[in-house]
Amino acid sequence: MNILLTGCSTGIGYFCAKELHKNGFSVYATCRNEKDVTRLQDEGLNAFVLDLNDSKSIQKAVDWVKDETNNVVDVLVNNGAYGQPGAVEDLTRDVLKEQFETNVFGTQELTNLILPIMRKNRRGRVVYISSVLGIVAMAYRGAYNASKYAIEGLCDTMRLELVGSGVNVILIEPGPIRSDFRKNALKKFKANIDVKNSVHVKVYEKTLERLEGSSDAPFTLGEDAVYEALMLSLMAKRPKTRYRVTFPTKLFWFLKRVLGSKSLDWILRKAG
Repeated sequence: MNILLTGCSTGIGYFCAKELHKNGFSVYATCRNEKDVTRLQDEGLNAFVLDLNDSKSIQKAVDWVKDETNNVVDVLVNNGAYGQPGAVEDLTRDVLKEQFETNVFGTQELTNLILPIMRKNRRGRVVYISSVLGIVAMAYRGAYNASKYAIEGLCDTMRLELVGSGVNVILIEPGPIRSDFRKNALKKFKANIDVKNSVHVKVYEKTLERLEGSSDAPFTLGEDAVYEALMLSLMAKRPKTRYRVTFPTKLFWFLKRVLGSKSLDWILRKAG
């Protein structure tokens, strides 16, 4: 089984690429930076540069994987993403655009280039690593919330459009996972949010403490929890449309179904 993954420099992508390779799958791992690609190659992985913000980079990576696999890509795992913290009113147009370029536009451009390969072979699985924040929204995470809501909408639509093609579209929805996500979010927060001149300055001071801290959020699991869900989605004869990972994801999915918006908002304010 040939598996193409994005966002493999650290965290979930790196863990899944290593474990899939260890378990005998043909893994094609991609990273934004050349130095990370070299590191993965030194560790025995097939790796290539793929910058989701760059259409030329995406096309080059697709050409590479087509050559490497003789035009047989069985699975695409869309994992590459980051989170931009900050109140919605403090997000500039460019900051929102940058969030969507990686998490949505680049991800979908890659998917649309891989789908013809899967259609031709009449088989394939497109797995999107979404989030609990694609199910519910939490304050001061608006850019990331919106990007994951967009991914969920695209997936739900594609699932309808790909009926009969042999291609399955799958969402994995993790809650808190131990990775470099928070460290990367801190960089984006410091780079793009004018803390001192915001009406949210007091909240941002707490945000910085949280992002700079080392303690895990409640119910945090390791990357292996996502890998287990990924394996279930790959091995199932008829994979589920959604795999919910961690207690918070399962809880908020249930609460969204049974509570009114105002009641759910109150809980989300407390949780956030």
